[in-house]
Amino acid sequence: MKIIQITAAYKPAYIYGGPTMSVAKLCESLGSWKDEETGSSDVRKCDRWIEKLTLKVFTTTANGKNELEVEPNQTKIVDGVEVSYFSRITKDHTHFSPALLYNLFKVLRQAQHDKIGIIIHIHAWWNLVSVLSCAVAFWHKIPVVLSPRGMLTTYTQTNRNSLAKNLIHKIIGKRLLNYCHIHATSEKEKYDILTLVNPKSIVVIPNLVQLNDHHVTNKEQQSINNENTAIPFKIIFLSRIEEKKGLELLFDALSILNFDFILTIAGSGNKDYIQSLKTRATHLKLADKISWLGQVKNDDKFNLLSKNDIMVLTSYNENFANVVIESLSVGTAVILSNQVGLANYVTENNLGWITKLDVHSVADKLNLSYQDNQKRNKIRKLAASLIFKDFNDKILAQKYIKLYTDILNG
Repeated sequence: MKIIQITAAYKPAYIYGGPTMSVAKLCESLGSWKDEETGSSDVRKCDRWIEKLTLKVFTTTANGKNELEVEPNQTKIVDGVEVSYFSRITKDHTHFSPALLYNLFKVLRQAQHDKIGIIIHIHAWWNLVSVLSCAVAFWHKIPVVLSPRGMLTTYTQTNRNSLAKNLIHKIIGKRLLNYCHIHATSEKEKYDILTLVNPKSIVVIPNLVQLNDHHVTNKEQQSINNENTAIPFKIIFLSRIEEKKGLELLFDALSILNFDFILTIAGSGNKDYIQSLKTRATHLKLADKISWLGQVKNDDKFNLLSKNDIMVLTSYNENFANVVIESLSVGTAVILSNQVGLANYVTENNLGWITKLDVHSVADKLNLSYQDNQKRNKIRKLAASLIFKDFNDKILAQKYIKLYTDILNG
């Protein structure tokens, strides 16, 4: 079985945040999976595919407005994964790469000639890498798994370049999407997808998330808010800074709180948009309560998350949200909007608070989290073990392998 993972951006393009990291983690786990001895019986029945499992990544040199410092149109090994980086002609958010499409065409034609079981797994939608790669696979009658990663919702269709998206969807997109086997990362994303398209099949498998086995030390525990109200309540937002994250809503809610707090904002985004947020914070008299850290290294974010009382994500749309798992893995409770894919998981396991997309609802949940020190301490003690169990790399990798083999077996 040959799996070609196609993504417009791959690490070290960390500027794109969680989706890029999840794709890389999936590829690394699949690359090492066949060497493990823990395969489920359902998967082991398909050994005829797995014995010759090969994995390749086709991506571009995309790194925001710039390009990665890699040799274009070449292949290199990145953390055990064979990755081919192809130059692109257009920048964000189209990523048009003729070299990638030409090489994909050659690989598919050769696979057909050799009668090799092959699957194309495409990550994200609404860019020319994804849409045209899907068209190439459709032309060759090669099965496609599509992970939209939040790109197939009514919100994303109307939020940016909506006219172009609707035009592409009507001309070619809908037909291609109906050809795909779709992978959703949460039940919410599955629901959103099925309101727009009718795929061949759809399955829910959570993201693989890079976790750091971080244990909170006594010294760190002392820095975490307790019943001593002289210590400011420590709130953190850690994500890519863009309109859909609901930071304006969060700022408005913070402006009506009656307790002392510090908000740390970690992440990068459009400079003009970030400046507009800073202006809003000044008007709301929040400027001296907000610390802007910019992009944080992956190795540092777990320590940063562990030093805060609560992680807040009031997004208008979020198919999964890796940062939720990252925060809980170090014991920091979360406040999420009800439009975040992991909201149900947090509710079912009592790992935080869920808010509506309303200023007073967000403020109310911030007040509850501040007051309920007992619940926050319980989450700090118990969340990590639950996260490492529920989001185990090997178990999740088996689910992806089963998805691929089920498709090849018809």
